Amino acid sequence: MKILLIGNGAREHALAWRLRLSPSVTRVVCPNGNPGIAREAETPAVDLRTNTQWRHYAMEVRPDLVVIGPEAPLADGLADVLRAAGFPVFGPGADGAQLEASKRWSKQLLLEAGIPTARAESFTDPEAAKRFADDLGLPVVVKADGLAAGKGVTVAATKAEAHAAIDENLHGARFGAASASVLVEEFMDGQEISLFALADGEHLLPLVPAQDHKRIFDNDQGPNTGGMGAYAPAPALSEELFSATWATILMPTLTALRARGIDYRGLLYAGLMLTPEGPKVVEFNCRFGDPETEAVLPLLDGDFAEVLLACAEGRLGPILRGRGPSLTIRPDHAATVVLASGGYPGEYPTGLPIAGLNAADGNPQAMIFHAGTRRGPDGTVLTAGGRVLACTAWESTLAHAVDSAYRLAESVSFTGRHFRRDIARRALHPQRSA
Repeated sequence: MKILLIGNGAREHALAWRLRLSPSVTRVVCPNGNPGIAREAETPAVDLRTNTQWRHYAMEVRPDLVVIGPEAPLADGLADVLRAAGFPVFGPGADGAQLEASKRWSKQLLLEAGIPTARAESFTDPEAAKRFADDLGLPVVVKADGLAAGKGVTVAATKAEAHAAIDENLHGARFGAASASVLVEEFMDGQEISLFALADGEHLLPLVPAQDHKRIFDNDQGPNTGGMGAYAPAPALSEELFSATWATILMPTLTALRARGIDYRGLLYAGLMLTPEGPKVVEFNCRFGDPETEAVLPLLDGDFAEVLLACAEGRLGPILRGRGPSLTIRPDHAATVVLASGGYPGEYPTGLPIAGLNAADGNPQAMIFHAGTRRGPDGTVLTAGGRVLACTAWESTLAHAVDSAYRLAESVSFTGRHFRRDIARRALHPQRSA
């Protein structure tokens, strides 16, 4: 099977790596992929900025399956264009991608379907938004309505902070068009869990629950980022809570999408808060999350590509009934530590040489996934983003996986390198973290 993989970050590096492990895969083509992806796939340099250019390129490559990694091309309808051209695509169309592309649309879907979530309202008028935020009380959550690369959420502890976040979005257009409206939402207390499920429009296949670490500093301090680390499985989502999530959130969401005429084929990513009243939806994403993907994919056994193809072709049902290729979950634990540039998530330098990138070579239970890297003129790998690398290890216990991931992180260096030192602390030391 020939795979066309779209995207060039750590998520796509993890996808390329896992797809190459699939017995059915002979080639993975990932245009403009980073130096890490280039170790797993063909990465031709091609100017591909529009859906039309992607369609023409797919017609040249003739892939058996297209896997779209990032949210922006999904929201822009790339999956629709490629499906119309006859290619099986793992990734929802623009209608389904609204789950992530519009917080307002997603919240309305949840509320209309009776799916547990926080009380919220959408605003374009900053004064009305501030009044609603004041009524909700503190802390309060302010979200840019559109796509903001995982940074569009402010958890405001003070009235001044909430009002400033509203003004930054609606007056200052902090995230451009994504800030045209804001969602003001009540704060939910509890542990946040990421749960991925593969969808074929009618059926769901859940993967391993993971826990992300959004804040830049230890102990969940500082501004939100795209994610500073993750671990899987997340013990906070017990079998009982998973059953509740399946019955009250995952399947009802797919049913609600179908009721709107949306044939959702791709990754359904539920960001959940485990509240005292039970699991509630924080948000939905329409693609594999980053850095959770780097922790989840190493725990899967089986022909990953064949299962993604089954989702794209609407035939996941037989797999769930035990007929055809299957995915199984290994009884291991994985941990991912993200190495970030100094200054991230604010301004940061790029073009810095990276040492130690071969630290995981020869270790069958470790990988360094490239997020923001590029190759310099002399072949040296350089930093090229805020999140630069994702160091992942998987072992028989979570403690061993965390230790191995941190040893790997310490083996890699670049000027200004920064990473959190408390990944998975809540799971390893629940009393200390309470």
